Amino acid sequence: MTGEVLVAYATTNGSTAQIAEAVAQVLCKEGLTAEAQPARSVASIEMYDAVVVGGALYAGRWHKDARGFVRRHRRALAERPLWFFSSGPLDASASERNIPPVSGVRRAMDRLGVREHVAFGGCLEQGARGRVARMILRNGKGGDFRDFPAIEAWARRVAEELTAA
Repeated sequence: MTGEVLVAYATTNGSTAQIAEAVAQVLCKEGLTAEAQPARSVASIEMYDAVVVGGALYAGRWHKDARGFVRRHRRALAERPLWFFSSGPLDASASERNIPPVSGVRRAMDRLGVREHVAFGGCLEQGARGRVARMILRNGKGGDFRDFPAIEAWARRVAEELTAA
């Protein structure tokens, strides 16, 4: 496949955007044309041949912009190769074991034929927006738990699947 890949992401404080940018960069290095875009700003996916959707996790739910993106584009997404990722555990658990998708993501995966879901560690640092985020930081539970080598390895696997197609 030599088409275009959209990496749509939903983030509040920017860390999921950085994961999406890393995924898009790897896809480009692997010979694909890819771009990362905020999920809420994508009006159409008709020009893309494959899609990766990433959303931050908050209180056991995918970010509302990721959910809205999937709902708005469900018919077109079902016709394309599709992958999901979540970011959010504020500990090393995502690097230590496979974390299953939250129930809402699982339902969307089943409906749309998502090829794979992976969870990456999240990032919550000083200056984060939101009352709950500030409370988590006050309790000393923040930090950056993203594993960029694992993110890049996953993106290379996605690229391999797309280029083999």
